[in-house]
Amino acid sequence: MPRSLLRQLAIIETVVNNIYMKKLLKFSCIITLIFFSNFSIAQKNEIAKNHKSSDFYELYKPDTTEAVLVLFGGYPETAEDIKREFAINELANEKNVAVVYLNYSGKLWLEENEKIELAESINKLFKSNELPITKVFLGGFSSGGNMALLISDFLIENSNSIKPEGVFIVDSPIDLLALYNSAEKNIKSNYSQPAIQEAKWIIKTLNENFGEPVKNLDQYENYSVFTSKTDNINNLKNLENTRIRFYTEPDIQWWKENRKADYDQMNANFIEKLSQNLKDAEFDQVEYIPTENKGYRANGERHPHSWSIVDKEDLLQWMLEK
Repeated sequence: MPRSLLRQLAIIETVVNNIYMKKLLKFSCIITLIFFSNFSIAQKNEIAKNHKSSDFYELYKPDTTEAVLVLFGGYPETAEDIKREFAINELANEKNVAVVYLNYSGKLWLEENEKIELAESINKLFKSNELPITKVFLGGFSSGGNMALLISDFLIENSNSIKPEGVFIVDSPIDLLALYNSAEKNIKSNYSQPAIQEAKWIIKTLNENFGEPVKNLDQYENYSVFTSKTDNINNLKNLENTRIRFYTEPDIQWWKENRKADYDQMNANFIEKLSQNLKDAEFDQVEYIPTENKGYRANGERHPHSWSIVDKEDLLQWMLEK
């Protein structure tokens, strides 16, 4: 056979092989895309199948539930807001952890009747959804952290109710007296309009409910998670054997530039003090977790006062520890 013909046949064979390989590669890519698409759809369908909601909560429950995470939003976050800012349900589902996002916010403290009603609602939620009452963890952002601590203390104190194994807060205003004093400073500094508006609301709200602190210190102690002025931790006395985590991001520079606030006004200051007070009182399962540059809102805005300072993977590992 002539060499020229052999060369032509070789060229044709190469072209055919290239076409075949391209088609094979294209086919493989399509199969791969279909597989991952179906896998993703299956995951979403699985999550949707185990999703339940009411006026009080949204629940994501895996088929096998090893632990339950109950989340309180900050003022005035709904369950949808918490999901947007702290989207942990898919990761939790993979680890067999049920997640409950509560529609319960707009409070800085809990009255006794509110504790009773909230405890009843939580117990009913667990019973109606057949959730395990072991490995239960409560957590909250900002004022929601106050709710998580106060109701956990109440639940543990009372018989015939869920006993949380752990509780965590995310940059919460735990000291109402300190919050009042900080609000007064913000008004005097007249620096940030958002801070001034919030400060006026805080002072008005606390005055209407407890009166001025100088005359009514006992009222602030009765309802506050912690009163640093008197080292009062009485509202957490039942959490002595409970695992506790305190998350905060003490970005002094950010608060000074954006709110003209000093460290002694920041939630981080009082959270650190509470952590030390509990340890001194022999609460031996307390963790103080300060973070750096992790605070960002879901829209990308830099803000140290955010859900994002919590490492979701680490939180779930902490919950599932034996």
